[in-house]
Amino acid sequence: MNKSKKEAKNKALFSAISVGMVLFSAHAGGGFATGNQANTYFVNLGWPSIISAIIAMFLLTMTMREAMIMFNDRNLTSYKDLFKTLFHPFDKLVVFFEIFFYIMVIMAIAAAISGAASALQEYLPINYQFYVIIVGIIILALTIFGADLVRKVSTIMGMVILVSAVGIYLVGSFKGDNIFNIFALDYIEFGFSKVPMAIKNAFVYAGFQCVTLPTMIVCGKVLKNKEQVKQSMRFSFLINTIALTLSVIMLSSWKSFYLNIEGGATLPTLLITREIGLNILFIIYGICLVLCLLSTGVTTTFGFVSRFENSKVLENINSPTKRRAIVAGFIICLSMIISMVGLTNIIKYGYGYCGYLAIAVVIVPFLTVGVYKNRIYGKEKENIESFANETI
Repeated sequence: MNKSKKEAKNKALFSAISVGMVLFSAHAGGGFATGNQANTYFVNLGWPSIISAIIAMFLLTMTMREAMIMFNDRNLTSYKDLFKTLFHPFDKLVVFFEIFFYIMVIMAIAAAISGAASALQEYLPINYQFYVIIVGIIILALTIFGADLVRKVSTIMGMVILVSAVGIYLVGSFKGDNIFNIFALDYIEFGFSKVPMAIKNAFVYAGFQCVTLPTMIVCGKVLKNKEQVKQSMRFSFLINTIALTLSVIMLSSWKSFYLNIEGGATLPTLLITREIGLNILFIIYGICLVLCLLSTGVTTTFGFVSRFENSKVLENINSPTKRRAIVAGFIICLSMIISMVGLTNIIKYGYGYCGYLAIAVVIVPFLTVGVYKNRIYGKEKENIESFANETI
């Protein structure tokens, strides 16, 4: 009996960790690994950047926690049902999440194309627009013919880039300028004046990361109760905060270097890796970064295609491959046009505005109305179960 209980406990722990790792992988993918996101939203804050990063991860994991609890407790089947439950009796407000989600998907594909093009340009300096077209064509071809292969290798590429990125953050933090002096000088000059911006940026950053919510609620179905959900998100908060904080510290200690290079803020982690002299890691990291960004572009495009390839507009086209090609071609062409503005502008403005929208339609509702509804529903469920046990 004790052995079976122990096995059940270990299985529950493994499930909680695996779900927490899904959020970690989704957050710390190719976009995070470029260093652009951390540079755009945290590095310019000075010493409050660490506080901002911690708040951002707290908001993100708490939002996911409440979403998964609501989804699991009520045995919901889709994100639409989830948001209808959250917004009830104003069910139609779910359209605002869909607006956020699809715009964010387009921005993610555009960022993947732009990031991969920028990375390739670092190794073989050719026109940026040329690389955008090449990457767009590769993503289109893989979406139509090789999505299964990409999904199989994406996990491996993701893990390689995460391990190498953390290694770069640790080594880079020691080889950069003294971070304590940097933060001390920043405090002397600006004091607490940047704290309000730090809080705002934390909400925006957590906001656009909520694009992973539909994936998280599906993956979180394996968690059997509230405690497992909470355990999973505590673990995810810990590892996401460590990774993001390390990234912010390293970039802050090197900002005097990469900000003085034209376009240096686009792929700061890659530039720092080369400057440190880790040539082998520079090559491995660059290859994995491009592959990871391609994977992100393909899997995101494929998800978009799956959603729209059977729409009424295309019902007269009998061939599934042709329908998939038309939808994929449209979304990739649109993303390529957006990617021409550059990775930094996509993350700063595209992700930024989506983040503001997500604050209003995801974070604040789940951390207020969601918390209240989950508690009320939980108490009612406990009362019903208690009454049923007493009757029996």
